[in-house]
Amino acid sequence: MKNAELSLRYLHGCRLIDQRRSSCRGTKQSHAGDTIAKRDRHAALAMTVVLALFNSAAHAVEFSGYVGGQTRNFIEDPLSPVQHNNYLSVVAEPEMFHEWGDGSQNLEVKLFYREDQHDENRSHGDIRELSWTGVYDDWELRAGISKVYWGVTETQHLVDIVNQTDQVENVDGEDKLGQPMFRASTEREWGTVDLFILPGFRERTFPGAEGRPRPNFIIDTDSDAIYDFSEGKDHIDLAVRYSHYIDEWEFGFTVFSGTGREPTGLKPTGLSPDGEPIVVPVYSLINQIGIDGQAFFGDWTWKLEAANVEVRSGDKKGINSFKTVGGFEYTLVGIAESNLDIGFVVEYHYSDERIITTIFDNDLATALRFVLNDAQSTELLAGFTTDADTQTIGSFVEASRRLGDSWTIEAQIRTFHGAKENRPLYSFRFDDFAQIDLNYHF
Repeated sequence: MKNAELSLRYLHGCRLIDQRRSSCRGTKQSHAGDTIAKRDRHAALAMTVVLALFNSAAHAVEFSGYVGGQTRNFIEDPLSPVQHNNYLSVVAEPEMFHEWGDGSQNLEVKLFYREDQHDENRSHGDIRELSWTGVYDDWELRAGISKVYWGVTETQHLVDIVNQTDQVENVDGEDKLGQPMFRASTEREWGTVDLFILPGFRERTFPGAEGRPRPNFIIDTDSDAIYDFSEGKDHIDLAVRYSHYIDEWEFGFTVFSGTGREPTGLKPTGLSPDGEPIVVPVYSLINQIGIDGQAFFGDWTWKLEAANVEVRSGDKKGINSFKTVGGFEYTLVGIAESNLDIGFVVEYHYSDERIITTIFDNDLATALRFVLNDAQSTELLAGFTTDADTQTIGSFVEASRRLGDSWTIEAQIRTFHGAKENRPLYSFRFDDFAQIDLNYHF
């Protein structure tokens, strides 16, 4: 299982620029049928709320969202005989927003569902948002299922830990699952404080046997995940963030205590009919302290994120690990007296890898961002990350553009070059792909 351990960083939602032990005590949580049933009940509950609000105050309810189709095409044949070269999928993400009390209270609902041609794990639904927000004097309260984003860097978000990664959506790790939470926020002259109570742990999603790209082993999400502490997924997590700005400087300090969103290990459970290892993720309790900040000096933006993680349970209890990413973006505005802006992105990644193996242990990421500032909001981001030790390169191109008033098209290309055996990206050496998304917004 050495390759499994070395491929953990993929499972942790690595972003290539765009913006996971046998002595653990298993805690049984849910079977596949239970998971599907819970998902369906959650979706039904959310839709009931939407319909009830529509019937009672249709004039005050705003509906929006999008539906779309995606094609993902791989250049080379896969390593596994059950995988495919071409994948089609459809997606829908309807939203509802309703406010009352002169805007002091609101209800927000965002549902998500994707149906994939081959990967049964990627055919999944989620409640991205089902939350109530109320403003009372100096405090804002939010309760329900919601999403929170922490971080400033372009190529990796080390401090972004509140929401679980929806890994089946994309390898960049940008998509997140909705998280049950109670949040209290206050903004004062001396800064902003956000307090979180996070009940109900969300397990990370992973590609199925037919999914692609994926590691050269199968992560079994139908069986019970392993929690190396007694409360399991019922553990209540806590988090706090302080943020402020002084002149050109913005900064934040974060503390998280609870179930780590990244698996700290993988436990082998058997072999697939095709001989591939089958594993289940192991989750541990952690403490994480993080900082993030950025400074603006003319056309320069300097950015930094850093986090220290301490494992509090299981085989890795007591281990501390440090990781950081920092760099800059320099923007040339109005090239040749046109509307074109070009940004140069450079970021360095470091991790001591004391808890997990990562592709971002000693890597340099560089990219160019082109913003046309036209009526169609055309943008393109292209670049690569280079491992300073192995010279492995992960490259990408991402582009987006509006088509008329209601349509958007997005395209991306991701390639993996020179991956060395027993390193995380070796499993993806034949997984270069191109992807196109066409969405209709309403």
